[in-house]
Amino acid sequence: MKKFITPVLALTLLGACADNQSALSNTKTLEIMQKQDKEAIEALLQTYKKSLNTADAHLAQRLYTKDGIFMPTEAPSAIGAENILKAYEFIFTQIHLSIEFYVEEIVVEGDWAFAVTSSKGTTLIHALDETVPEANRELFVFEKVNGEWKIARYMFNKTEPKS
Repeated sequence: MKKFITPVLALTLLGACADNQSALSNTKTLEIMQKQDKEAIEALLQTYKKSLNTADAHLAQRLYTKDGIFMPTEAPSAIGAENILKAYEFIFTQIHLSIEFYVEEIVVEGDWAFAVTSSKGTTLIHALDETVPEANRELFVFEKVNGEWKIARYMFNKTEPKS
């Protein structure tokens, strides 16, 4: 009986080790994919910052999903691609931004992700020809569409600018 238990025990241990290696491999693969997704989202945020700083409404619009929602402070939500474009076009006729984004958190879960960011810089108010401090905190929800991350929802509100 002892001779039978030893090979069975050895095979069981080998199987457990193989399962552990497979689980480890899957975990490493998931970590690599999440790191790549986070880097892609950070690149998207940099492109979004560029669209704001260059007043490029079309670029901003292209970063959203077709049914995306832009929820600016003290303004109605812009729902869908055409309304998002109109909202940014209007905003850019009123102000010119010069801001920097600071990424505080990115969480990825499958084809969805969110990011918490803050921004700081200045805003030129065209009607007054006056530049004022600008500071916001932002919440982005992203969706991966055809392998590419897009903004699905975006909301921000003002914070007190720090000198």
